Amino acid sequence: MEAQGRKLVMGLILFTIFLSGATAWTGEIHGRVVCDVCGDSSIGPEDHILEGAEVAVLCITKSGEVVNYQAFTDAKGIYTVAETMPESDRWDACLARPISSFHEYCTHLGDGSLGVKFSYRRPSGYSHTVRSFVYQPAGIPTYCSE
Repeated sequence: MEAQGRKLVMGLILFTIFLSGATAWTGEIHGRVVCDVCGDSSIGPEDHILEGAEVAVLCITKSGEVVNYQAFTDAKGIYTVAETMPESDRWDACLARPISSFHEYCTHLGDGSLGVKFSYRRPSGYSHTVRSFVYQPAGIPTYCSE
């Protein structure tokens, strides 16, 4: 019984040494979701951010694992995905795509907002900014054509 206890203690010591030798890596992805009120594909004073819009971020790690994140925009229209993992498992490539807008009238995806693929080459502690995703209303307000 005493031999098993020593093996267990030795195993815990080796495990602790192994963990302390592994370097942690932290990454962050963020972007913005906007309502393009006039549907003119340019951000103007009539446009506004979309709070509560859902975005999915799918990443493949250097070890080949696929991780899927779900994020919602805050009061500033910004979504953020962050992760801390071993350096050997860090993100290699990602795809960010809008899922839905819960806004009352701005619910149609704008052109070019289907998704963004990118390689994640940032060092630990840095973030990657994804270009804005744009939703448009089903009907363009009359003041936009003036």
